[in-house]
Amino acid sequence: MRTQFNAYFELVILLFPILFFAQPSLAQKIINIDSVSRNTFGWNQQEREFGFAHFDEIFNTREVRKGKKLYKISEGKDLAAFHKGGQKEKDFEAFMDEQKVAGIIILQDGKIRLERYALGYNAAMRWTSQSVAKSITAILVGAAIKDGYIKSIDDYVVKYLPDLAGSAYDKVTVRHLLTMTSGVKWSETYTDSGSDIVKFYTHQVDTGVDETVSYMRQLPAEAEPGKKWLYKTGETHLLGSLVRAATGRTLAEYLSLKIWIPFGMESKATWNIGRTSQEFAGCCLQMRLRDFARFGQFILGGARINGVSILPDGWLNSATQTQVKLWPGWGYGFQWWTLNDGSFRALGIHGQMIHIDPARRLVVVINSAWPEAESMKRQTVAENFLRSINVELDKEIAAQKNSPRN
Repeated sequence: MRTQFNAYFELVILLFPILFFAQPSLAQKIINIDSVSRNTFGWNQQEREFGFAHFDEIFNTREVRKGKKLYKISEGKDLAAFHKGGQKEKDFEAFMDEQKVAGIIILQDGKIRLERYALGYNAAMRWTSQSVAKSITAILVGAAIKDGYIKSIDDYVVKYLPDLAGSAYDKVTVRHLLTMTSGVKWSETYTDSGSDIVKFYTHQVDTGVDETVSYMRQLPAEAEPGKKWLYKTGETHLLGSLVRAATGRTLAEYLSLKIWIPFGMESKATWNIGRTSQEFAGCCLQMRLRDFARFGQFILGGARINGVSILPDGWLNSATQTQVKLWPGWGYGFQWWTLNDGSFRALGIHGQMIHIDPARRLVVVINSAWPEAESMKRQTVAENFLRSINVELDKEIAAQKNSPRN
């Protein structure tokens, strides 16, 4: 963790042409191939704005199938302050422009209060999640426990991934991975070619071994499991390996069966895959803006399909409440960032966010192409914008309470 704010995010280094389709797509031709093959952090602003909406044309992905059912999102009353002629219209326009927001949607009580697109992005396109995928992976872990594939959150990881035996993960549990408290040493310095986050994608994969397991079993321990929090993209990838091993299904297939089809997402999603054809569980899940919002609404509603939760009793509360205290007002749950006001978030680099506020029955999704992967200044702007939404909603709630009809 380098600062309070840049710990929110990770830079997913997608390095090698082996991740690309054999024949360059139109998107690959538009984006400079040399730039793509180094890493996404090296993209210029034009490449980011185009590339984040075309990940599945640039990199190898696996499809998350949708079904025939559609969870309909109805239009609600405009959040007037942010619309044309509203008191905060100019502030909102400045936020969109300065933050390089490609898409934003605000749901309250499951209804759209605000939806806007920019940067050439539209409602029919998919945007990459970056590390927002971590929070989705955690939900799949819970589903695998409910389904009986994973017996306990306190099982040792090696029970499901025996190729980790004899490594620093011998006494690490599923819970430790979910809370990023394994005690295994890891460096996530994106600009350092010697850091683990870079070497992970470049290491020589052991023959016949999952790409993630191949790298992670090389790492040494630096603390007793459960004693130290450290943000590690590799360990979310490891959770993905565990879910695949336990369920016998790819992450894309399991996500499709558990959420995408039964809940009623409007479009397929795509998930980036690596050299052993397994999804990168810690990043790179592409979907439409409204499907990001549907996922947020799914979580706000208790992760229920036809009234029945896909998760074990109490799992969602544990996942979205503080398991590890970080700095004042902030904590970490099961791959979700938690706040002391009861709200929680899935976060990703370059300004990706699903913000869920149960008290206000609120879901806010932001897809962005920040020029920087991490920015304290831009994160502060985002925090201020969310506060301004709360102010307007609280005014409405107060007005309703004071209405003569109440």
